[in-house]
Amino acid sequence: MATVIDLSHTIEHDMITYPGLPGPAISDHLSREASRSFYAPGTEFQIGRIEMVSNTGTYLDTPSHRYPAGHDLAGLPLDHVADVPGICVQVPMETTAAGPELLAGLDLRGHAVLFATGWDRHWRTDRYGDVAHPFLHADTAQALIDGGAVLAGIDSVNIDDTSGNARPIHSALLAAGVLIVEHMTGLDQLVGRSFRFFAVPPKVRGMGTFPVRALAIVA
Repeated sequence: MATVIDLSHTIEHDMITYPGLPGPAISDHLSREASRSFYAPGTEFQIGRIEMVSNTGTYLDTPSHRYPAGHDLAGLPLDHVADVPGICVQVPMETTAAGPELLAGLDLRGHAVLFATGWDRHWRTDRYGDVAHPFLHADTAQALIDGGAVLAGIDSVNIDDTSGNARPIHSALLAAGVLIVEHMTGLDQLVGRSFRFFAVPPKVRGMGTFPVRALAIVA
């Protein structure tokens, strides 16, 4: 029997995902109590409201996030985010820049390639946004592009080195049409296993980034 593994963080009111960006504001648009005046006795509904930046929780970056001519969420190739064959590699603990040797000998074509760094253990702590977080080396990004990967995911605060203002990994991957999922969790459960990957956002025109319910189905 197949096992479904949740790879997403829960989005909660006022939660900080990325340092410097506001947390979401979650509230009622219509409360259950207020709805009772609109419906028959014994019938009630809740309609929620959420105000948030698109970089909240576990989220997907499309080329539009980086490049104005890149496709947005509405132009997303669904076969790159739904039922995609996956590979998850273990990044050794205390590694900062995950190197291309981690991908040696792997067939990346058409795959979602996930990097398990273990940094998700710091989620919602001051340490999570530290510039010492794991990220991908530029040669690793090039190996993903050359190998034909369709998506790269990581369980740390950023797939790029954030000690400076350049974002070469985002720039290279998104220019090549390789999607990015950041702030994942639970990737240790996938290392060395065969799985199908899902990270489908809503179909929003004009939006380049949005939270996803990332998951893997392991046979």
